[in-house]
Amino acid sequence: MRKESQLYGIIVHIFYIDVNHFLEIQELKMKKLKISFAVLVVFAFVLPVQAKTLRLAYDADPVSLDLHEQLSGGTLQLSHMVCDPLLRWNQDLGFDARAASSWERLDETTVRFHLRKGVKHHSGREMTAKDVVFTFNRLKQSEDFKGIFVNFTAANAIDDYTVDLVTDGPYPLVEHTATYIFPLDSEFYTGQDERGRDKGEIVKHGDSFASVNVSCTGPFTVTSREQGVKVVFDRFADYWDSESPGNVSQIILTPIKEDPTRVAAILAGDIDFAAPIPPIDLQRVEETEGVDLVTMSGTRIITFQLNQERVPAFQDARVRQAIVYAVNNEGIVKKIMKNFGTAAAQQSPKGYLGYNESLKPRFDLEKAKALMAEAGYADGIDVTMMAPNNRYVNDAKIAEAVAGMLAKISIRVDLTTMPKAQYWPKFDERAADIMMIGWHSDTEDSANFSEFLTMTPDSDTGYGQYNSGSYSNAEVDRLVLASAKETDNSKRAEMLQRVEQILHDEAAFVPLHWQDRAWAARSGVNIADIVNVMNFPYLGDLVME
Repeated sequence: MRKESQLYGIIVHIFYIDVNHFLEIQELKMKKLKISFAVLVVFAFVLPVQAKTLRLAYDADPVSLDLHEQLSGGTLQLSHMVCDPLLRWNQDLGFDARAASSWERLDETTVRFHLRKGVKHHSGREMTAKDVVFTFNRLKQSEDFKGIFVNFTAANAIDDYTVDLVTDGPYPLVEHTATYIFPLDSEFYTGQDERGRDKGEIVKHGDSFASVNVSCTGPFTVTSREQGVKVVFDRFADYWDSESPGNVSQIILTPIKEDPTRVAAILAGDIDFAAPIPPIDLQRVEETEGVDLVTMSGTRIITFQLNQERVPAFQDARVRQAIVYAVNNEGIVKKIMKNFGTAAAQQSPKGYLGYNESLKPRFDLEKAKALMAEAGYADGIDVTMMAPNNRYVNDAKIAEAVAGMLAKISIRVDLTTMPKAQYWPKFDERAADIMMIGWHSDTEDSANFSEFLTMTPDSDTGYGQYNSGSYSNAEVDRLVLASAKETDNSKRAEMLQRVEQILHDEAAFVPLHWQDRAWAARSGVNIADIVNVMNFPYLGDLVME
């Protein structure tokens, strides 16, 4: 708004001079009329540019302002508010140019990106290739993100506005991965703060400069933040995208963990935009006048992982298979999700290369009991389970249902649920025998599921970073790695479908369902244009009427 306000000030000032000159040569009786006319003109200029404030409610707020601390949906939602990636997914799952204006492949290992000129960071500095290289190197150091970039060897600055991304061989997902490079303000994160902390250090679930400060190129800046209470974002006056239709000048994000409270707030008009909308409330929201519901089929797989290091019984594939047979995931979708999801038997959703058509959900309680007896556990076992209560749709209810189902095969579950801000540190600690994890493929590709959820954990590469079950299969690892070098889609599909078959046969994890998505907004808040299957609403482009 700053530039617009300056323009209006100039216009008003000129008009003021003209009016005074006119008054000096007119009769006194005209003075009152002319002043009134001047006031009307001023208001004519000012009224059309009233600020648009979006009152936004998510189930939780970002746990950190460090965009590389945690690979999660909440972090990526924040990233698209305060930054712009090199490329951005659109609703058709194609790529739109953002911080990069164009790109081309130079050879089988190098893709060149041409950066936009004149793009400003929130600090006022111009974005350059130096910032892209800094960001790339920081991503390679991140415990959570380095697994995405394991096939990349370097980001090379050719000049101030040209960067080459180099891979260690042919790699089919360079553009996919570029959607995770949000150029940070390298100078902002260089040096030490007043407490002597390295400004660029990534501290997992800790206190760091980057966890409470951010400077990037996106449409909004963070102007105030009270963790768990409210985050305020203001429009960045020097945002580069002059063609964006967005007219939101401020966003007030209020985390509302409880589904009924969040839904009540949107129905009452207390907020403008709410997500997620639980399945039980979809019909009520859709039928409410003045509120619009937007839904999409989802690709996020919801699972439980079985920790083989904590529970020796889980090292026996028959016990893991028994658990999968005991869980009626089709029943969960019908009863708890109200059919707002699709029961799964694998990681890859339909439409992905790795989707294996032959794999089906396999609820069979008698088969489960027989497998437990065959493995020598007819009397059952005692285990602990942890799940979030505000991360996935109906997550706590699903955990309770699964615990009840396992009781039928004498697996006695001590269940703990908690808000996601507390859950993720516990997940990283592997603090329970059975832990819930949902995953949307970061690259919209099947391999990404295995890279993070089922490959052998490797702290050096980042593979298996979210494999809390410590499942390991050398053939799965080999196939996933080979798929990263294969540019023939038919051959990649064969490899990735074989991975899904192995994981299914060995019951590497407990598949539940692919979660659908739903958002609600006050009529006139045009969210249909800015939401997507990744659940990264592009709020910088949002138009409010």
